[in-house]
Amino acid sequence: MNRITPQSGGSALPIAARWAKIGTVHRGTIMTGTSATASLAEETAARLRAQVTGGALVPGQRLSEARLAADLDISRNTLREVFRLLTREGILRHEPNRGVFVATPSMASILDIYRVRRLIEVPALAQAWSGHAAVARMRAAVERAEELHGSGDWQGIGSANMEFHLAIVALTDSPRLIGFFTHIIAELRLAFGLLRSPEQLHRPYIARNAQILERLTAEDAAGAAAMLEDYLNQSERAVLEAFARLG
Repeated sequence: MNRITPQSGGSALPIAARWAKIGTVHRGTIMTGTSATASLAEETAARLRAQVTGGALVPGQRLSEARLAADLDISRNTLREVFRLLTREGILRHEPNRGVFVATPSMASILDIYRVRRLIEVPALAQAWSGHAAVARMRAAVERAEELHGSGDWQGIGSANMEFHLAIVALTDSPRLIGFFTHIIAELRLAFGLLRSPEQLHRPYIARNAQILERLTAEDAAGAAAMLEDYLNQSERAVLEAFARLG
């Protein structure tokens, strides 16, 4: 196949204009209108997922389609596709004749979330290199939680905790695992959102995160992973006990 090169003295504009008629140029990629819509839906889903992870959207909250479409500056058709994506992930739920709500986790889903966390996070830490760039993210999350502890911002501390665990998975350098784990962490935040005392949930783990980081940076990845496994077991018990009391 011959290479396409600009003609001498010619202009690239006509070529770009012809491509624009074929599809939409989006972040350097030529996309059809359908692909561009799908990409917008995925990007918007990531924004809403981040709001769940950050605690801005809480379990059982009803989402107004008209208001949310206006706030996000997207069409209602695109928003409906976003709702479908997040419903499949278990982050939202649709109730006929009532609308779309932020999902409320079940006991079974909490058990499954922690099962997945042990399978992903513990090996990620056990095989980690202490000089990995994600270690700096872990340190920043620890420092952020310690800073917020003084002001009693437990929602912010919860967000810093989510970032710490996302950084652990980033140690794998696997885009697929990292992408999958963002869904898991959003579901976990929904479980945390059901609990009446976020302080009781998060307080013990401010120091535990710092200890895990210290062990990793001391070139003891295996010891850090063992601490994390014990940490996850204790966290699971605490969440399940608190969840049971809600009933």
